[in-house]
Amino acid sequence: MVFGAEERPLYEIKASLFKGLAHPYRIRILEILAASDEVSVTQMMTDTGLEASHLSQHLSVLRRYHLVASERRGSVVYYRLAFAQVADLLRVARLLLAEVLSASQHQLTSVDSLPDIPTIGSVSELNR
Repeated sequence: MVFGAEERPLYEIKASLFKGLAHPYRIRILEILAASDEVSVTQMMTDTGLEASHLSQHLSVLRRYHLVASERRGSVVYYRLAFAQVADLLRVARLLLAEVLSASQHQLTSVDSLPDIPTIGSVSELNR
């Protein structure tokens, strides 16, 4: 079944929102914006190390998914989070990441408790 934009199931719309988040630089941009009321494009270029064209592409995606808003003042464009909940989402994602990394670290340390595997010799000896 094909849905129009107004008829799309909410889970598809939600998945589209996550597409807007699905790049490391876009996450970095959102984190920079979450730390300030607004940030100029020039400052974001400095903070991210991105060239203007690449930053512009990422900001375009974030605007398309309604995650950021912009305002031009003279020759300077400023960005801000479109919704305060974006910062909440980033905080929750960071907490989840910490939990995942903690679990991975626990698993890594438990490798030391595995029994030793004796060395059999060369691969050619195994094929005999």
